[in-house]
Amino acid sequence: MRTSKFFTLTIFVLFTILFLSSCAEVQNVEACATGHTYGFFGGLWHGIIAPVSFVISLFSDNVAVWAVNNNGGWYSFGFLIGVGSLGFGGSKASR
Repeated sequence: MRTSKFFTLTIFVLFTILFLSSCAEVQNVEACATGHTYGFFGGLWHGIIAPVSFVISLFSDNVAVWAVNNNGGWYSFGFLIGVGSLGFGGSKASR
C-alpha cells in the first residue's frame, strides 16, 4: 500500500513539473545577455523548472539552466529556494 501511494505521488509530481515547464520561455543567448534582467521571482521560477531545463539542456544547445542576464544575489537566492522547494534538498530524520 505504501509503495502504491509513493508511485502515485511520484507520477503526480512528474506530471506537474512537466505541465508547469511547458510555460518555460526560450531566448537567444545573445538577446538574453542584453535583454530583460531577471530578479528574485525569475530565479524562483528558473529554480522550479531547473530539473526539466537540465534534462533538455543535455540534448539541446538552445536551453540553459541558469539565466545569463540576472541581477546577482537576489536571482541566486530565488533559484536556490525554487530548487529547494521541490524537495530534493531534504532528507528523512533518523529514527
